[in-house]
Formats: sequence, structure tokens, C-alpha cells
Amino acid sequence: MNKKKKQEGPEETSEEESGRQSAEEVRQEPAEEAGQTPAEETPDGELAAAKAEAEDFKRKWYLVSAEYENYRKRTARESARRYEEGRADVVCKLFPIADNLERALSVCNDEATKKGISMVTASFEALLKEEKIEAIDPLGCEFDAEECEAIMAVDPAEGEKSGTVKQVYRKGYKQNGKVLRYAQVVVIK
Repeated sequence: MNKKKKQEGPEETSEEESGRQSAEEVRQEPAEEAGQTPAEETPDGELAAAKAEAEDFKRKWYLVSAEYENYRKRTARESARRYEEGRADVVCKLFPIADNLERALSVCNDEATKKGISMVTASFEALLKEEKIEAIDPLGCEFDAEECEAIMAVDPAEGEKSGTVKQVYRKGYKQNGKVLRYAQVVVIK
């Protein structure tokens, strides 16, 4: 009997160990399923991942939409600026014609011709006013290098202040604070 018990003992031990092992395996299997399963495999995890991805796409869409809107506004401003500069360039090409008309007006002796030339210069001045272009007339003022170009310096006569514009050789023009053509002036030394 002893031998049987001894023989049965190890078998019982192995059965007990195997029973313990299977119980542990059973305990571990649900733990592995519950704790180590990725969140995406569960319906709630898939929903959360889809919501996160949707938020990411939504955020990117807002960024792209805002960038496009900024681009559209920027190009509209640049286009308007280029258009205005183009208009100013065309008017700048008319400045020499106006200079010649003013010279002709100053030396003309015939009253009818003088009247005709003054009508043309008046229409040119109306065009300048419409384009918001103003003449730079620094005569008698302090020389300003930001609006004038000194072409000659003369000695002061009695009572004249140094650095003052004595004569305007060619009119200057500016539009919205930007100089389109500098006035050419004679300055007192």
C-alpha cells in the first residue's frame, strides 16, 4: 500500500499541479483579454479613434480654409496695389507734356492761344485731382530732400535764408504720400 500511495502520491501531486496550472491559466486568460487588448478592437475604442481622426481632419480643414482666405485677401490687395501703380505710371508719362504746356503758356503772346493752352492745363489738373495726385510746390520753403532734387545752388541775396528753395525748375508730384516725381529746384547756399 505504501508503494501504491507513493505511486499515487506523485500522480496526485501532478494532478493537483496541473489543476492549479489550469486555474491560473483560466485566471490569466481573462486578464490578458481585458488588459492587453488594444482599444481599437473594442467598439468604444474604434469610436474614440474615429472621433480623434475626424477632429484632426476638421482642424486641418480649418487651417487650410484660413490659409486660403488669407491668400485670397492678400492677392486681392496686391492686385489693387498693382492696378493703382499702373495708373500712376501712365499719369507720370503725362508730366513732361504738362511741363511743355506750362512753358508754352508762359511765353505765349496770343490771347486765344493762351486761353486754349490754359484749358488743356486745367483739364490735366482735373485729371491729377481725380487720381489724388498733388503737385509739390516748394517755392520759398525749406529744402526737403524727400520731395525735391537740388539741381543748382545759388548765393544768397540780401534777406534770403540759406537752404531755402529759390526757384522751381520742374514741378514734382506725389500721390498718397508717395513721390511720383521729385521737384527739381534751385536752392540758396
